[in-house]
Amino acid sequence: LNLSGLIELSDAAAKSLSKLKGTGLSLVLCGLTELSDAAAESLSKLKGDLNLDGLTELSDAAAKHLGKHKGDLHLNGLTELSDAAAESLSKLKGNLNLDDLTELSDAAAKHLGKHEGLLALDGLKSLSDVAAESLAKHPNLSINLDNLPASAAQILRDAGHGE
Repeated sequence: LNLSGLIELSDAAAKSLSKLKGTGLSLVLCGLTELSDAAAESLSKLKGDLNLDGLTELSDAAAKHLGKHKGDLHLNGLTELSDAAAESLSKLKGNLNLDDLTELSDAAAKHLGKHEGLLALDGLKSLSDVAAESLAKHPNLSINLDNLPASAAQILRDAGHGE
């Protein structure tokens, strides 16, 4: 269901949308730039993929709810991610797309390195060697090594990523 033109979502509307059912269900809400914690809690219950690529911010509480989602989660609009949000999102049962993140703290990388499913971080431009070591353990990482510092890129390359 593509609702990408939607720019606001009430908590009640999010609750209604969370009840959608269907095989291969995908809910596209990439017009949203903000999401309340209550709406995030409701949307986390959706049985299907969730595209929130328009979000530019994500509270730790919203991330905690979305981390319980069972399906793919697209958050490509986020440019920053707190350590607490990374820890919550690492628990997601599905693919996690964070392609607009340009940097990741060591702690956030440690958490995301434990995520199961595809982890897309193609926009990273800044990554410490410690963070690269954590991400190197991820079994299904999508990352553009050309944008990273040479040492971090080499750590990931040696682990079989970015080929």
